[in-house]
Amino acid sequence: MQLDDIVLPDDLLWVNEFDWNPVEQNLERTLTGALLVQEGMLSHGRSIVLSGNGEAGWVSRITVKNLFALSKAANKTMTLTFADNSQVSVIFDRSNGAAVQAQQVLPFAYPKDSEEYLLTLRLLAL
Repeated sequence: MQLDDIVLPDDLLWVNEFDWNPVEQNLERTLTGALLVQEGMLSHGRSIVLSGNGEAGWVSRITVKNLFALSKAANKTMTLTFADNSQVSVIFDRSNGAAVQAQQVLPFAYPKDSEEYLLTLRLLAL
């Protein structure tokens, strides 16, 4: 798996892969009590949350630093390449907190760049 030129572990899980519904629905009642149903297709903005499960998806501190540096650019469009070589254009999703979250697997006060981190990435497909 890869985000632009940053290599990610192939065992990162797309934890919300099937939580997205491509059809948006709006229900409204009229003054007569009739139900108005409006539906439309969503074409952009699919959430992609990639995360390890504690046992998998570990990345080095240098990878976290590179992702964090990449996340500092506003409106940056990137290419996410999955393990099966399928690709999707994405941006960072900052709407629900940090787009890049990382936590040390084994906490050290002064970690080296080779130390392992649990990673969560929040992205939006374009």
